[in-house]
Amino acid sequence: MKEKIVVLGADHNGVQLKGEVKKLLEGLGYICVDLGPHNDTEKVDYVDYAKILGHVINNSEARWGVLICGTGVGMSIVVNRFPNVRASLVHVA
Repeated sequence: MKEKIVVLGADHNGVQLKGEVKKLLEGLGYICVDLGPHNDTEKVDYVDYAKILGHVINNSEARWGVLICGTGVGMSIVVNRFPNVRASLVHVA
């Protein structure tokens, strides 16, 4: 069942895209766990969400995760510090 769970996190810049990705994944049959944030009106620290997602993946509570933020650089650095996590920075045109 872990194969169908995707954990999602973002910063305030990625809230809207995260919502779109969540809809797409759920439409494909995945179970999405949205860590937040849930609105883009309040600035948040990307590190907090990257660390939570990193812990979830590192502890094998889920196999897949998606982090979305303004650049993706900081989030990928943070989450790659977890020994069982491999993150890649991807840009969508």
